[in-house]
Amino acid sequence: MAQEFKPGLCVIGADPGGLFLAASAAAMGVPVVITEKGSMGREWFKAAGTVPAQALIAAAERAHAIRNSTSFGVKTSRFAVDFAAVNSHVQDVLNAVAPNSTRARVGGLGIGVIPGQARFIDAATVAIDGFDIRAEKFVIATGSVPFVPDIAGLLDTPHFTTETLCDLDECPRHLIVVGAGAVGLELAQAFRRLGAEVTVLEAGATPLAGDDRECAAIVLEALEREGVTLRTEVEIKRVRRALSKIQVDIAAAGGAQTIEGSHLLIAAGRRSQLHDLGLDAAGVKAAEDRIIVDQRLRTTNKRVYAMGDVAGGPKYAHAAIYHAGVVLRNALFHMPAKVNPQIIPRVVHTDPEFAHVGFNEEEARAKHRVIRVLRWSYRESDRAQSERATSGNVKVITTRGGKILGATIVGPQAGENITTWTLAISQRLKIGALAGLVVPYASYAEMGKYAALTYYTPRLTSAHTRRIIGWLRRFG
Repeated sequence: MAQEFKPGLCVIGADPGGLFLAASAAAMGVPVVITEKGSMGREWFKAAGTVPAQALIAAAERAHAIRNSTSFGVKTSRFAVDFAAVNSHVQDVLNAVAPNSTRARVGGLGIGVIPGQARFIDAATVAIDGFDIRAEKFVIATGSVPFVPDIAGLLDTPHFTTETLCDLDECPRHLIVVGAGAVGLELAQAFRRLGAEVTVLEAGATPLAGDDRECAAIVLEALEREGVTLRTEVEIKRVRRALSKIQVDIAAAGGAQTIEGSHLLIAAGRRSQLHDLGLDAAGVKAAEDRIIVDQRLRTTNKRVYAMGDVAGGPKYAHAAIYHAGVVLRNALFHMPAKVNPQIIPRVVHTDPEFAHVGFNEEEARAKHRVIRVLRWSYRESDRAQSERATSGNVKVITTRGGKILGATIVGPQAGENITTWTLAISQRLKIGALAGLVVPYASYAEMGKYAALTYYTPRLTSAHTRRIIGWLRRFG
């Protein structure tokens, strides 16, 4: 007979949001059990791929800085990339972050950890390796895995994804990347800076589709200047291994072609992990690769919530952690908290960096009759000029009355500076709050303030305003 547990909360899956939720609930004295069918700790970070990718990007940034240091008066007579040492750096980073999410550490937080595949056997019970869990509330947080498209010959052709990035012990001579989304472009630029020839193949007409077109174009132009080849509207017919080469047959505007490379990276997005969960037995409805939830992240079973990647929407770790806060308030405190997708920022770790929150210009025009578009260029920043990093801008969208609808930043530290705009939108601030902010000189953050100030430029330069100022001056 299976051993029975009756915790207050059962979290199925140890994605970042699941761990955050379990730790928060346990800290408040709620009996919590978390299940995970895969690895935790170092192997989890390796499989997720984000940390190895960031470590690789950081190494590539250093290589690029050294290679382009002569404009600062710094000359390097000998320069080389030791890819084995780069891989060692990636492994060191993995080892450093691994202790944060091991089974031992999670258990030490007062959370019961049960390894194995959890499966609903009815609307109120999850079974896992000899245990039956009958919790007051269940939360599905199983995350996602890289999506590998159905391409003829792919199963028999060596390739890697973000999950197997750490297994690469040599720099590709010619890397072929399938997918021009955020991950595909980030890694394409990184490998190019580390010495590889890189070709990116994208089925759609526009890389970074769905993002602000004007700002995304700045990123794409930078990648092309560095030598990354971007091929759009490409249909991949077949891939195969030919001795030491990888061959990709494509159909494009110029006709059928074959592209040869040394390595193949699949960066075609991610898919949720829903199989083997027994959702039908629990009365939990799903559509395609996501669980159907309402704005409070409740499923069609009132005892079950879903969050993070499996709940649809952006597949980011910070989105899952945000969802955890919403679930915590709903499931444990019975507060009617709702998800607001407009306060979840997005960052693409290319150079220049791309960051966005809220509505972009196209979305804002479709939703609001009149909008204001505010801009400030990196060329107008003293900090950017000092660092010779003048490609990019800050673009802010407001209503006519000054309500902030969205912001996009392209340039150095965009991911850091988008946080200010995320706070402004989440707190429903108007543009005057940002225009009046005291920002240190010289910093990249100054550009946000100057973009905000442009909202007032038409009013301050109007004839009516000048007459008022002239009248006030006379009465000094």
